[in-house]
Amino acid sequence: MAPPPGPRILACGDAALAVEFGETIDPALNAQVLALDGALAGCPGLIETVPTYRSLLVHYDPVEIGFAELSGRIRSLLGAAAPHRSPGRLWRIPVAYGGPHGIDLDETAQAHGIGPDELIARHAAPTYRVYMIGFLPGFAYLGGLDPSIALPRRTVPRLKTPPGTISIGGVQALVASIEAPSGWHLLGRTPVRTFMPGRDPVFLLGPGDRVRFDPIPADAFEALEAQAAGGAIVAELLEVSAT
Repeated sequence: MAPPPGPRILACGDAALAVEFGETIDPALNAQVLALDGALAGCPGLIETVPTYRSLLVHYDPVEIGFAELSGRIRSLLGAAAPHRSPGRLWRIPVAYGGPHGIDLDETAQAHGIGPDELIARHAAPTYRVYMIGFLPGFAYLGGLDPSIALPRRTVPRLKTPPGTISIGGVQALVASIEAPSGWHLLGRTPVRTFMPGRDPVFLLGPGDRVRFDPIPADAFEALEAQAAGGAIVAELLEVSAT
């Protein structure tokens, strides 16, 4: 049997390229993406890198470095021993489930033939992996959802959903950042700001981080929301990455 093909390097116009590691949502593939992202730090001509589930988009200055030279550098990094990468930071994020904070909770539970409390328990049980940040600033795509509660996205998206929504779509979970349209199923809401200009840090979560959800009573949301609005990080950092 032939060995699986190596990562593909694809041109994206004249100032960017993509390195594709596979076609699936897989923690091992994502670890390779993040390892290459770290290994490219300091590369001449590099402008920005954008890690995704299974690929790395690399923006570069074509005056300083060309596609062929950058591709060769990337291939040499890929051919070397993969650098060790410790697990990312582990965050505990409070979530008020159901009611006005999670308007799709009951319907989603009904679709799976379980009660709302069981749905909350299954959603809050895993330790999720932040695969990528995208679509909007601080918008965190998570893997690790219990497949027993996966549900295709809504056929008719909503034009507005509030910031901090905790939702699911297919096999993905989400921590939303700002008000936006969405076809995901809204299970709850967190007061945590994953994106807040003027705060240090502006972005709370990063690719490779891990997340645990902590159900809180609905009446605890407002006090935490007020603290977060003032710049407080109301998520709890449980573990710090050693990288």
